[in-house]
Amino acid sequence: MERWVEITFDCLPLRSVTRLDVPLDASPKFRARCESIKRAMERHGSHNSYYLYNAQCVFHVTNRADVGAIQFSFEGTVLTDGADQKTLSADLEVELLRETCDWLTEPIIPWFRQTVNYAVLVEFDRYIAAGDLAKTRERLARLQATSDQAGGYVGMYL
Repeated sequence: MERWVEITFDCLPLRSVTRLDVPLDASPKFRARCESIKRAMERHGSHNSYYLYNAQCVFHVTNRADVGAIQFSFEGTVLTDGADQKTLSADLEVELLRETCDWLTEPIIPWFRQTVNYAVLVEFDRYIAAGDLAKTRERLARLQATSDQAGGYVGMYL
């Protein structure tokens, strides 16, 4: 354990979402995710907005992994500045998953739940600095160029 806060997430740039209809045969979990993404786009638009999912945040309040950990799951939207260089805000749904703090009391949980938002802002800036966002934008640009060259169709069997 090298960091006091561990954050993991999958990131979907909302500008990459081209269809908002949910497949008829979608599983309930996939359907719920599609609806959440649709609400995020309605609320925040698609430019400079990123949907984080499969996400967790673990706070370590002691130096032992098995004592003093508070783990949350979260999902929601992160907004960046116009150049995608700085995280401006996060609109997240945060849920306590587990904790290993015998001394944790109820009033502390909402404070940590709110702290997840601040921790994600810092971590998304690290994500940008690591170049992960640039790699995602490059991949999307290549896909868009391929689609444009094919008249809007990339291919049925991709």
